[in-house]
Amino acid sequence: MALTLGELAGERALGLRVVAGKLALDRPIGWVHPTELTDPQAFLEGGELLLTTGLALDDANAAGYVRRLVRADVAGLGFGVGLSHRRVPSALIEAADEVGLPVLEVPRRTPFIAITRAVSRSVAADEYAATVRLGRAQQDLTRTAVGRSGVAGVVRRLARLIDGWVVLYDAGRVSEAAPAAARAIGARLDVTGLRAGARVVTDGDDEVMLQTLHTRGALAVGTAKPLDVTGRHIVNTAVSLLSLALEQDRAQRAAHSQLRSGVLELLAGGQEELARRSVPDLPPKPWTVLAVAGSRAARDTLYERLETAAGQVFFAHRGQRLIIVTDDPAQVRGDEGCHVGVSDAADFPAALRQAEEAADVAGERRVPRLDYADHAGAGLLTLLDTQAAQAFSEHLLAPLRSFDRTGRGDLVTSLRCWLEHHGHWDLAATKLGVHRHTLRNRVTKAADLLGRDLDAPGVRAELWLALRVTS
Repeated sequence: MALTLGELAGERALGLRVVAGKLALDRPIGWVHPTELTDPQAFLEGGELLLTTGLALDDANAAGYVRRLVRADVAGLGFGVGLSHRRVPSALIEAADEVGLPVLEVPRRTPFIAITRAVSRSVAADEYAATVRLGRAQQDLTRTAVGRSGVAGVVRRLARLIDGWVVLYDAGRVSEAAPAAARAIGARLDVTGLRAGARVVTDGDDEVMLQTLHTRGALAVGTAKPLDVTGRHIVNTAVSLLSLALEQDRAQRAAHSQLRSGVLELLAGGQEELARRSVPDLPPKPWTVLAVAGSRAARDTLYERLETAAGQVFFAHRGQRLIIVTDDPAQVRGDEGCHVGVSDAADFPAALRQAEEAADVAGERRVPRLDYADHAGAGLLTLLDTQAAQAFSEHLLAPLRSFDRTGRGDLVTSLRCWLEHHGHWDLAATKLGVHRHTLRNRVTKAADLLGRDLDAPGVRAELWLALRVTS
């Protein structure tokens, strides 16, 4: 901590006396600057303790002098007495009290160099303490980064070192937070538009530094008070370590992903024994194969969740799909935007083909999940082009629909019911609620309009298909 005006005034050996601005003695002293200029603003940076004997000061210009010092943002004024002035001019004290500028009376026996040395010792001690603090923090962070706790450990350590909270983002999503409650803070902060470098924002009473990493990540650091220079250096050290760690982690994950894809192709080629030698912890049989299609973001989210899932699950990218092999399909669920195809075929290459086909059909039907067994058992209609089947139905049944529109009968409904009951007159008539002779007349009329022999199996099949398309 920098030496304050109050602490300097408390050093008895200097014999300083506070004559103005007593309520602002907690101001830190950045440096000491002696000058007899009545307007030293051009030579000041702010935070200095200005020392003067008042050689050019009197009651007439004292107020203007004080205002200029305030504009220069000095910490305070040390006024040496016994040379130009026997005591501090009352006009200067009055003006300083009015604006809250601390003024210390420096006795004749106290040389200005003694004050400079006192402040210099404090500055040197602060710089040494900051250097030691930074060195220890860098060692702690580096040891943590190369240890078992890795990225998560660095985040926790940094939070303790700055006495605040830390949130780490990877590709815009919160990946680590310390303490755990900071995850909620990280979720409401917007880092998507963060460009290279650092930006300071506020969250409630906390000051938050948002810092981009060298990869796609970002770091949010929140503290109750603004970070000092050493604190910012500690954060910069963590940023470098986290950037490197995330890049290494990303490279490892990419290598693992390529390995899994290679093993999947071995399984697809029927080389299960070789695949097991590459990945010994494949799930136990019998396998269920799931093919996940959909948006890249949805598939990536599921992939990341599977990386931390309990139980034995093998998964790999294959083109535009994510393939999952498991002995417990209930533990795998697709996210919004995914379409999942499922197959339980004993032969893996066949199961893979079936799961991928079911995933495609699930996407076409806009359903989240489809078992191949359900798809395969859906019948002949699933194999037909929808538009072609519709055109065939409309053309074939057009004469019957034209007749029905005249109001002289209900040939389409009667023919469908008759075919559903395999040409059984009594059962179909009962179902329709008409006499069997009425039904016979309607079917005969339909045959005449169509110009077809309804006793022919092929004709009945075509009619049944046309009626099913429009059902």
